[in-house]
Amino acid sequence: MAMGEKKPYLVAILFQSITAGMFILSKAALNEGMNSFVFIFYRQLAGAIVLIVVVIFKSITLGFNVYGVALDYTSPTLAAASNNCLQPMTFFLAILLRMEKVKLRTIGGVAKVIGIMLCMSGVVTLALYKGPYLRPIVHHHLLDGSQQAHNHYSGDQNWVKGCLLMFVSTLCWALWYVYQAPVMKDCPSMLIFTTLQSLLSAIQTGAVAIAVERGIFQWKLGWDVRLIAIVYSGILTSAVGTNLMAWLLEKKGPVFHAMWTPLGLVITTLFSTFLLGEVITLGSVLGGIILVGSLYCVLWGKRKEEELKRLSIQGALKAEAEQHI
Repeated sequence: MAMGEKKPYLVAILFQSITAGMFILSKAALNEGMNSFVFIFYRQLAGAIVLIVVVIFKSITLGFNVYGVALDYTSPTLAAASNNCLQPMTFFLAILLRMEKVKLRTIGGVAKVIGIMLCMSGVVTLALYKGPYLRPIVHHHLLDGSQQAHNHYSGDQNWVKGCLLMFVSTLCWALWYVYQAPVMKDCPSMLIFTTLQSLLSAIQTGAVAIAVERGIFQWKLGWDVRLIAIVYSGILTSAVGTNLMAWLLEKKGPVFHAMWTPLGLVITTLFSTFLLGEVITLGSVLGGIILVGSLYCVLWGKRKEEELKRLSIQGALKAEAEQHI
């Protein structure tokens, strides 16, 4: 395989690695007691500044802020697992908004419906079933936060609340993806689009953060994990990661990009265990597996429908050619 052919695979791995790092560092900053709304504002501001230097229609402020609170109540592994729910949710919303149809008489349509059902089952499993704890081998954690921060999301009530909020956040992202498609057709530049998106989101998240958090301590930044998490999330995730994703979508399409989402879950799980001391439960593992299964069901169904459509077009062209002979 030539270097040019390997590039999409390397970019996909890099993107998922960056995303996993964002989940872990974000959680580390929240473990240090940073307010989630303030953190999201600084993250979006950092991304907007970088994108403006390099050179929306719709902002994703609600999704970001709900995600921040959800991560504060749960774990990086759950955040990464919810990413696998994005594709089934996007497809489900597209059906509700009549932007896509389900052909239940085809195997591809059935697979998509099964994927949506598995997605819901995975969310319920993550929220309501913990099961036994899977103890890590290494007990020294580089980014381990305070005990008080760990207790914040250890309660069953907070965990269920966080799971529901993470579901809402993913739903917001899915809705944004659905409405983003027609906008991108008329947008002259992906860079301009992402720059405006980050700038508008930074303004709106700033307004929300000011309304929620008035304490000056939360707004002070020092040379600690908070600053690292903000710079990493803003620059690598919001600025670099977004454009890596755009490049992947352009070169290989949305299915190729979505296929690599489970890699982010694996990377996040491993590093959050060793760096944050996250204790993985059997319920989290089972829920993550179900969500990955839902993702691949939807992707497989989509591929089957595209193959059927391609064969139908080829058959029509062949019949037309035979008529002219």
